[in-house]
Amino acid sequence: MKKTFLVAVFALIGAVAFAQNGPGFGIKGGLNYAGNGDYFDSAEQAYRNPDRNVGYHLGFFGKIGDKIYLRPELMYTKTKSDYENNSLSMSKLDAPILVGLNIIGPLNVFAGPAFQYILDTDFDGVTIGDVENDVTVGMNIGAGLSFGNFGLDLRYERGFSENEVSVFSANGVPTGDRIDTRPDQLILSLSFKM
Repeated sequence: MKKTFLVAVFALIGAVAFAQNGPGFGIKGGLNYAGNGDYFDSAEQAYRNPDRNVGYHLGFFGKIGDKIYLRPELMYTKTKSDYENNSLSMSKLDAPILVGLNIIGPLNVFAGPAFQYILDTDFDGVTIGDVENDVTVGMNIGAGLSFGNFGLDLRYERGFSENEVSVFSANGVPTGDRIDTRPDQLILSLSFKM
């Protein structure tokens, strides 16, 4: 009985892996658990990590290859970070270019650079300047499961490029503070290959 069960499980894993093989494209979306960056206080030269919040992302992906594959993605991402009295929200386009490896059955691992184009920043009750660089570079690393046309992955993203926004005034009071807007987030995605 035990052998029959194991054979059935491995047959199912093989069938699922076979169904996901090959190139294609699809849609994806999910949740981000993010902190947009550290808040630097110019008067004290101190900084504080933001409280992390849940955001979301929606987009498209392509897959080229089989056992070893290339997976470019394009996503709209919305993040939010809470500071002591305010919240910083950011909208951006993310374009990771991932190289992946199908390990066994439905399990795969991947890593690669991620390019971000910042569309908008908003800091509640605070007047801020423009972001230093609209385009930044980071890194994605993660693992995923593929079940037929559906996929689920969890990844970590960290920005490499230093990118700050100046805080001109908080609640009407001038300040010389700044915020490092590099992403630091966990990303959970559900994808559908067409």
